[in-house]
Amino acid sequence: MRLLSRQLLPLVLACVQLAPAGAAEALSEYQVKAAFLYNFVKFVEWPATVAEQRGSIVMCVIGKDPFGDALTNVVEGKKVNGRGIEIRKITEVAAAASCHVLFISGSENARLPEITKAVRVWSVLTVGEYPKFTQQGGIVNFLMDGHRVRFQINARAAVDAGLKISSKLMELSVPDSKGKS
Repeated sequence: MRLLSRQLLPLVLACVQLAPAGAAEALSEYQVKAAFLYNFVKFVEWPATVAEQRGSIVMCVIGKDPFGDALTNVVEGKKVNGRGIEIRKITEVAAAASCHVLFISGSENARLPEITKAVRVWSVLTVGEYPKFTQQGGIVNFLMDGHRVRFQINARAAVDAGLKISSKLMELSVPDSKGKS
């Protein structure tokens, strides 16, 4: 239980309100979202065929990258279950076959149905940040609640992709407009 609490702490802290703009220690929205992406990996179980693969956990960004250096800085030198983390920027949907996590930039909104349909068979955790992302097949959607970064989870899409999301992570998510997580 203590270990689980230590693992959840960074995720919970990322949920807290961001410091006002201009504050010396203020975290940017994308630094917080990068921390979420890193922590999501700890609470998602991929199918054995994917999980048994050796090598790095691959986090990909498709479309215009809003993170700058934030994602690289958050994961640099870190490991999850003994595996390093690699960041890739991709432009083609087919390249997502090698990704464990795929952040789908808002610039790809028009291609969202195509992307989610393609990656579902590859057991990729899809993450986005625009309205109706989860209703359109995405698994995790970032939301801004004032200055707070929150997230919704489409549990059905996760199951369809063969992913198991920890109940602890589900509890931290906010319901979608239909009252579901």
